[in-house]
Amino acid sequence: MADAKIEKLLTEAGVTKDQLTEATQESKKNKKPVELVLKEKKILSEKDYAKIKASIVKVPFVDLSNLTVAQNIIQHIPEDVAKKYHIVAFDIDNKTKTLKVATTQPEEYTVLEFVQKIIGSEIEPHMATASDITKLLDRYSGIQTEVEKAIETDKILPGSQKELESISAVDIIKQDSPIAKLINTIFEHAVVGGASDVHIEPTTKNLEVRYRIDGILRKTVTLPLTISRAVISRIKIISNLKIDEQRLPQDGRFHGIYGDKEIDFRVSTLPTVNGEKVVMRILDKTTAILTLEQLGMRGKSFEFMQKNIHKPHGMTLVTGPTGAGKSTTLYATIGLLNNVGMNITTLEDPVEYYIDGINQSQVNAKIGFTFASGLRAIVRQDPDVIMVGEIRDLETADMAVHAALTGHIVLSTLHTNDAAGAIPRLIDMGVEPFLLASSINTIVAQRLARKICEHCKTELKIPKEIFLEMKDDIKTLPKEVQNKINSDSTSVSIYKGIGCSFCNQTGYKGRVGIFEVLSIEGAIEELITKKVPSSEIQKAAMGIGMVSMKQDGIMKILDGTTTMEEVWRVTLE
Repeated sequence: MADAKIEKLLTEAGVTKDQLTEATQESKKNKKPVELVLKEKKILSEKDYAKIKASIVKVPFVDLSNLTVAQNIIQHIPEDVAKKYHIVAFDIDNKTKTLKVATTQPEEYTVLEFVQKIIGSEIEPHMATASDITKLLDRYSGIQTEVEKAIETDKILPGSQKELESISAVDIIKQDSPIAKLINTIFEHAVVGGASDVHIEPTTKNLEVRYRIDGILRKTVTLPLTISRAVISRIKIISNLKIDEQRLPQDGRFHGIYGDKEIDFRVSTLPTVNGEKVVMRILDKTTAILTLEQLGMRGKSFEFMQKNIHKPHGMTLVTGPTGAGKSTTLYATIGLLNNVGMNITTLEDPVEYYIDGINQSQVNAKIGFTFASGLRAIVRQDPDVIMVGEIRDLETADMAVHAALTGHIVLSTLHTNDAAGAIPRLIDMGVEPFLLASSINTIVAQRLARKICEHCKTELKIPKEIFLEMKDDIKTLPKEVQNKINSDSTSVSIYKGIGCSFCNQTGYKGRVGIFEVLSIEGAIEELITKKVPSSEIQKAAMGIGMVSMKQDGIMKILDGTTTMEEVWRVTLE
C-alpha cells in the first residue's frame, strides 16, 4: 500500500480502498507513483493529482483557473523557455522581487535553476495542472499578435453581401482567417477573465475593446479603425445579423465552447456617429445555480424570504437596475421551490440558465410571443409556479397579479430603486392598490457590490472620521450586530484588498448581493391600499424589522466581505 500520508490524501480525494489496492499493485509492477496510476486510470482528477503531488514534494498548489495574470508577469520568462519546460510565471512578490512560477514538475531542480539563471531573479515554484499551464502559455500570443496579423492581411472577409450569403454560417465560423482568430481571442480572454459583457466601441481614432468585470468596465485592447468594419461584420455574421444594415440597431446571439464552458453571447449593435458599436452579454450555461445564502442574503432578509416564498400563492418581486443580479436571485428562489411535485414554468428574455425539471420558454416579440401573451398561455398549463422575466406594461402586470390571486406562486422583476418604490411603480402602470396589497408577498431590492479579494485581504483599523460617518447607520443595525461593536472606533476593523494577481491588482474578486426584503403584511397592506408615498412604506417596513440595503451593506463591511467605498457606490443615490 501507499504510505500513510499519501493514502490519507487519496482517501480525501474520494479514492476507495479497492481502487487504492489495485493501483498500488500496478504501481509496484510498472514502477510508477500510485497517484500517477490513479490519474491515468481517470480515478483521480487532474486537479486532485496536482494537489497530492504538491503535498508530496512540499510546494504550494496554485489553481490557475481562478487567476487573472497580467501579460507583463507572464512575459518574465521567455516564450521559448516557458513552452519547452512547461513553466509559467503567474505572480511576483513586489518586496522581495521573487517570481512565482507554476509547473507540473516542481521537483526538477535543474530546470528551475536554469530558468532562474535565464531571468536573473529568484523564483518560487508552485504545482499546477498541465491544462491550466497550457491555457496561460497561450497568452504569449495574445490579442496584440492577432491584431497585427489581421492588419497585415489584405483580404479579411469576402467583399460583397452576395458572397457572404453564399457561405454557410458554420463555414464562416470555422474560417482560419486572422480576423476570426482576433475575435476568438477577444472572446476567450473575456470568458477566462470572468467578464459579463464585452464592449467594442469605435472612437474618432481607434476601436476600443472593454470588458465588464465585477460590474466595472476595464479597457482591454485598442484596435485600429482600419479593421473596424471587418470586426463588426465578422460578429454580425456569426450572430446571424444583416451586415449591410448599418443604420438601425440589431439584436442577435451565437454560441461557443471555450475550454469546458458552454457560452451564449447576446449581441446588440448600435449605430453611433463614429460607426457601429457592439455589446455582447456573456452567459455561461455551465454555471451552477447559486443559493440565496451564497448570493449574500442572510439574517432578517433571509427569514422574510423563506417565510413568504413557501406560501401557497402570491407574488415575489425582485427590483433593481439593469445588471443588479435580479435574474440570478429569481433562479435561486426557484431552487427553493423546485421539486418533482411542482409544475414550474418560466418566461424569459433570454433563458440565461438551464435548470432540470423546469419548463423554460423564451419570448420572441418579433412573432408576437411577449410576456403578456406567454403568461396568458402559461396559466392554461396548470402551473404551480410562474416566473415572468420582467413586468414591463399594464397587461403583464394585471395578468401576473391575477395569477397570484388565483392560487399561483408568481416570480418576476421590476426596475425600481428600492423595495417600497415597486408599489407606486405598479400603481402608475394602472394596477389597483387593493389588488397589490392582496397579491404581493415579498419585494426584494438589491445591488451587487464587489467582494474583497481573499488572497490580498488586509485588516485595517477604521479611521475615526469614517466611523463617525457610519455611527448613525450602525445604531439602526439589528441588536445582535450592535452588541459586537463598542461605542468607539478602536474596536472596529474594516478590510481592503491591496491588489494581487488573483484580482488583477484591483483588490476585488467576485461580487456579493446587498439586499432589502420587504414583507407585505399587516400595516404595510393598509398603507398600500391608501396609496401613501413609498417613503412611508419604507419607514413602516423598517419598523417591523426590514434591513435596508445600506444597513445590509454596512454589515458586509464590518464582516470583511466588501468595502465602504463599494457599498457607498452602489447604495447612494
